[in-house]
Amino acid sequence: MDAIETNRRIAFSALFNFRDVGGYRGHDGRAVRWGRLYRSDSLHRVDGADREAFAALGVRTVIDLRRPTEVTRDGRVPTYDGLVYRHIHPEHRDWTEQPYDPETSLVDYLADRYAELAETGAAGIGAAVGLIADADNAPVVVHCVAGKDRTGIVCALTLAALGVDDADVTADYALSAEASARFVAWLASTVPHAAELPRPFLESPAETMALFLDRLRERHGSVEGYLRHAGVTDGQLAALRAHLLA
Repeated sequence: MDAIETNRRIAFSALFNFRDVGGYRGHDGRAVRWGRLYRSDSLHRVDGADREAFAALGVRTVIDLRRPTEVTRDGRVPTYDGLVYRHIHPEHRDWTEQPYDPETSLVDYLADRYAELAETGAAGIGAAVGLIADADNAPVVVHCVAGKDRTGIVCALTLAALGVDDADVTADYALSAEASARFVAWLASTVPHAAELPRPFLESPAETMALFLDRLRERHGSVEGYLRHAGVTDGQLAALRAHLLA
């Protein structure tokens, strides 16, 4: 693994999927700026030494994509001076209503869930990307529970709108699999009798994101076409590129 991929991970003791989205090449070969957009699993576990490490990043805005019930259950990111907390819930069906059949393709199952979320939760996704587009909100952290699915969609669409190649977008998504393994190990040591998590909650094969982006483009023509459908303006797309591309 090269130094860039190693350095994009930011180590915390109780966060497992916190990483910088910078460094990828976008439009005109311009790199996505480091230290402007982060993605993470749930920030309610920021505590102890992690509080100081999180504060050192200078984060201005946290975008929490979890369901209201998840926020109530687990809590939210701690309060910091100058930190703005924005809770945006992209509407979508609970996955327990559509349980995964182990005899079927996990790639297809996840891509189907993402495609459905992109339609039912379009307003929320558009609002999240709109916040990321505003330079005054940066640095931004976007997160959900695992930092894999809802966060993965928002970050993939943001990177695609910046002109990042699909191979890099899907590779960034797939990095969450390593984070899931670290989380499972931590969970086993802290809650040894916890129930085993199902595969869809842990795995993030690159093919899933590739399939999701293909389906989105088939329906909306392009990622930008989808984002406009979701309420993102051309001005916001221009602003996104202006402050996130070096």
